[in-house]
Amino acid sequence: MERAIKIELNWSNLTLDEINRMLYASTEEEAAMLLRQLAGDTRKGVRQLVTQYQKRLDREQAERERLRQLWQYERELAQAGYRFIGGIDEAGRGPLAGPVVAACVILPLETELVGLNDSKQVSAKERAVLAEVIKEKAVAWSVGVCDHQEIDRINILQATKKAMLDAVEKLSHPPDYLLIDALELSCAIPQQAVIHGDALSASIAAASIIAKTYRDGLMEMMDVLYPAYGFKEHKGYGTSRHLEALLEFGPCPIHRHT
Repeated sequence: MERAIKIELNWSNLTLDEINRMLYASTEEEAAMLLRQLAGDTRKGVRQLVTQYQKRLDREQAERERLRQLWQYERELAQAGYRFIGGIDEAGRGPLAGPVVAACVILPLETELVGLNDSKQVSAKERAVLAEVIKEKAVAWSVGVCDHQEIDRINILQATKKAMLDAVEKLSHPPDYLLIDALELSCAIPQQAVIHGDALSASIAAASIIAKTYRDGLMEMMDVLYPAYGFKEHKGYGTSRHLEALLEFGPCPIHRHT
């Protein structure tokens, strides 16, 4: 193919737009070949186009490597004989109102999930798309919820652990190992606490996406019931608007008191 292009194409006769379209319509291998052929083109616009495209390739390569590294924990556990690895994370430990939600997700090893990351690093729109893809591709997924009253009764740490255990118990397929973001749970399943696990483990990152989108949905419903507090905007966290509403109206029925 490279020989054919060299024979048939006179690059100096092609416009920047035509070259750009050729690059972006090519496979990665074809684009690499085109870039080699364009290396001798002295036009400033072509040089800029090649530089921009090369930067794009570099970003894509870096993202592929990040996603590969994201499976390192699961890859090592699979080599040790574990088949159903449940990643666990929570959303809602820090807010002033609403529940804490935990999710547990079991993914097939090396599942392709473009853009998978800690939910805090992903936009709301991207999280919504990822959540649906995760649910579709997962071996099993579930959520556990502890409301504000339970948080007040047993404290936020214990409520978080309770929500996590509830999520594990609700799974349609039992896990044989758990990767948990920063916490250890009182259960018989072998487990590992991973600090910053939502940025280091694919399963935990997937759980963070599910937990975050599920809790955000709950808080948006709470916004309909208690519109004065702006729950749809801040999801119960202590923003200036939320604090001002608390000063003006006092706590509503879903605010935490501890």
